[in-house]
Amino acid sequence: MTNILMNVLVLVVLAAVCWRVLRRLHPGPLVGATAILCLLTMVFDTLMIAADLYVFDPDKILGVYLWGAPLEDFAYAVAACLAMPTLWTLLEARDR
Repeated sequence: MTNILMNVLVLVVLAAVCWRVLRRLHPGPLVGATAILCLLTMVFDTLMIAADLYVFDPDKILGVYLWGAPLEDFAYAVAACLAMPTLWTLLEARDR
């Protein structure tokens, strides 16, 4: 299984699980946070790859890079922007 296929499957399941909470939140901060995290991913993944901290198996990735960072790495930033507001909202409601 390639990384992009696994990432898409995880993001679809995560979005389905988080949808009920996320649809009640304002989209602006979520989109802004996602854009900032993707930008940080692009910068720091490129630096870490350039420093040979880790290497990707070319058979497992698409080969599409955004400024040196493989496309697959951005799924983690998107997943964080889906999961963290959902967890924050659910845990805050539980404390009340």
